[in-house]
Order: sequence, then structure tokens, then C-alpha cells
Amino acid sequence: MTSSDGAGKVVPLAEAIARDVPDGSSVVMGTALEALIPFAAGHEIIRQGTRDLTLIGPISDILFDQLIGAGVVNRLRVAWVGNVSEGLGHNYRRARERALPHPLEVEPYSNLTVSLGLLAAALGAPYIPTYSLLGTDILRENPSLRAGIGPFGEPIVRVPAIRPDVAILHVQRADAGGGAHAWGNLGVTREAFLAARRVILTTEEIVPSDVIRSDPNRVLGPPHKVSAVVHVPGGAHPSPVQGYYNRDHAFFRDYHQETRSAEGWRRWLEEWVLSVPGRDAYLEKLGAERWEALRPKKSLCAAPVDYGY
Repeated sequence: MTSSDGAGKVVPLAEAIARDVPDGSSVVMGTALEALIPFAAGHEIIRQGTRDLTLIGPISDILFDQLIGAGVVNRLRVAWVGNVSEGLGHNYRRARERALPHPLEVEPYSNLTVSLGLLAAALGAPYIPTYSLLGTDILRENPSLRAGIGPFGEPIVRVPAIRPDVAILHVQRADAGGGAHAWGNLGVTREAFLAARRVILTTEEIVPSDVIRSDPNRVLGPPHKVSAVVHVPGGAHPSPVQGYYNRDHAFFRDYHQETRSAEGWRRWLEEWVLSVPGRDAYLEKLGAERWEALRPKKSLCAAPVDYGY
């Protein structure tokens, strides 16, 4: 890459996490729901011993459960924490019921109101009104969501802006300057990109900038918000990345079984995170045969578009 491509933004994962996710940060991850979850980045946060994080997200699957179990999280602003295909997140439950490894503060949202809070921050608005959550217990449990009367006399809920310190987003491809393409179910990825003060991109591929410019409708957000671009093939496993690899259902099932006890969790953490220095070693441990079996069985490309004028 040339300097005009912003090559200075391409850094190793450990450097990006150490620089941009200090203790006490608020971090949004898992923004595409069950896909594109930045597990490699989450594992690096654990290895670095980061503390006192606030995690923000909709359906985070087991990444948030792992961060909670590792003791790096003090507060959640979330719609749900667990293991989508298996049910419970055992670490989350231990934290809430038994304060293990320490007490956990939870500010509950719905998926919709998480997205509205991020959208408000992206727009620079103090809040966004909605009819959602009227009559629910969430309003009693989250005092920042305020029920009131709208300008036409109707009951509404005011969802305050949620502005994370950093968004960690996994994408299919990015250029060295922070331009990025993602496709498939994006969930609240665009809202999180625009709401966050800074963005870390982990990516399957780094491509020339003209590839990103060739399809502006797939660009997630303005590259100037991106503080780091990290090349991490396989960085979302065991979640899927559309066009690159499928969901590893067995991994989620095994995690659910192995982390039922605190002792089992500690064994899993040592085996899959603490003793694995990076994603290359992680994929080597996973095994080439298993990794290859997750590859798409056939290509299913979208029709090309013409931006001519």
C-alpha cells in the first residue's frame, strides 16, 4: 500500500487493543447480531488484562459471556447475553447470581432501543422517541429510558444517545486507510460505526482503496473515524462471515457444555485464549480440516451494479 492509502492505520491486533481500548472504556461489539462477531479482538482484550469495561451491544452471543468470565467487564448496556443456539451464558449467570468473578451492573435495553440509542449518537441528537417498551419492566430497570408525553399528547419513551468510546467491528474487507465493506446482516453496525468516538476494524482481507471506492453503497462509514485496521483472517470464528466461513455450531455447543462450572470455564479460557498467542495459533489449534469444513460450499454472488454517469 502507498502512504496515500493510509498505511499507518494497519497495525497488529495487540497494538490496536493496547492503544485504543484502555481500562474503563465503553466498547460496542457484536453489532451484526450472530455474524461478524470480533472474537479475536475480544480474546486479545482478555490476554491484555484490560479492566472496568462497559460492553454495549444487541445479541452478543458468547463473546460477552467470555469477557464477563475473564473479569474485564463491570457494566453492560445490552439487550441480551447468552449463547444463541444453546441458551444460557454461564459466566453471565454466575456474575449476576453469585458475583463471580465480581458484581456486574446491567442496564437493560431491547434490540430496538440499543439501535435507537446508537442512532441518536450518530445523528448528534440527545435522544430518540419511540413507542417501544411502553408497559414493560425494562423501564423500571433502566432509569435512563424515560417514559413521558410526546408533543401531540401521546405516551412515548425517550431513548438517550449511546456514544461508545470505541466500536470494534469485523468486516469482510478493508483498505489500509479505513474504508471498509461488509455485507449480509449488518444489524446495528452502521449506527455503531457512526456513534463511536473511534473505530477498530478487524478484517478478513486488506484490499486496494479502489476496490472499496468501486462500491460506495457497501462502505460502512467515513474512514477518518477508523483508528486501526487489523488483518485478522478468521477473526470472527466461531461466528460466521458471509462469503468466507460458516457458523461453527459445534464450537458453541462445546463451549456451553464445558463452561457449566467455574472450573470448566477456567480450563476453557486457558486452552482457547490465554495459552493461544494470536489468531494464527488459534486456527492452528482448531485444525485445518475443521476450518476447511466451514468454508462455503458454493459461491453465491450478487448481481453487479453500474455506477456510471
